[in-house]
Amino acid sequence: MADIILHHYDASPYSEKVRLVLGLKGLAWKSVIIPNVLPKPLYTPLTGGYRKTPSMQIGADIYCDTQCITRELERRFPEPTLYPDGGEGLHYALAAWSDKVFYQAVVAVILGTIGESVPRAFILDREQMRGTAFDFARMRAAVPVMREQLRAMGDLITGQLRDGRLYLLGDQPGLADIQAYFSPWFLTSLVPEEAEFLNALPGVPEWQERVRGIGHGQREELDASDALAIAANSVPDTLPDEDAGEPNAIRPGDRVEVAPDDYGRDFVKGELISSSPQEIALLRRDQELGETVVHFPRAGFVVAKLH
Repeated sequence: MADIILHHYDASPYSEKVRLVLGLKGLAWKSVIIPNVLPKPLYTPLTGGYRKTPSMQIGADIYCDTQCITRELERRFPEPTLYPDGGEGLHYALAAWSDKVFYQAVVAVILGTIGESVPRAFILDREQMRGTAFDFARMRAAVPVMREQLRAMGDLITGQLRDGRLYLLGDQPGLADIQAYFSPWFLTSLVPEEAEFLNALPGVPEWQERVRGIGHGQREELDASDALAIAANSVPDTLPDEDAGEPNAIRPGDRVEVAPDDYGRDFVKGELISSSPQEIALLRRDQELGETVVHFPRAGFVVAKLH
């Protein structure tokens, strides 16, 4: 099998989620560092225009969004499993909480505390992604309310650990732990004083240490141009597959476009090659890269048929 290549940057909270999954599975992987703002000239050609971080490349198959990445890693490397309790659905249902409710509260506290000292290029990029300007005065005023939200989130974690279990769903680490861990990790990384109360909740420091100890697997750096060359010299593994339950009558061979449903809505266009309730994959043809297949999750993304 081709190498696992993670396109990320070290401070990216969603990338930390994937790095821990790679660590839990004990995998070796190649690291390509991408810019945290546009332009991303050696990244977006690979993804077809998708700009968010991270994505995972295996040969000429590109997996966008952590949902898609973690599902593919579990499919290819089922042991040790990300779902030691057997409840795959619950682990992914938690993403709606961790990726939005918990994470957005963390971002609000970070921007309300240090937003005006963040590099202007980063702020402009995120304003463009969200389609609205940041109001730092309102963000500062909202910090006390957001602290209350974070306390509520942290109490859910400490409540799970109250019976002495080592991890959120039992005595083995799983995706649920990684989902809950990355937001406090991000807050601690950027505004440690605002994370103190969260990180001191009963059972939480010890749990965090155990999750941190999972590590990141075996990382090796790779130049972005080499990753593009790997894609250009590879053939996608994905085979055509029709979803009989597809609710909107799209079929392999149809031209479609896909984008996140929240922000960073840069539509990626291609030919539908396969779909399922949880994933959609687009075949793309590029003059430089040849054929690639870009994979997206269905939850949290919109799909439109092109006419």
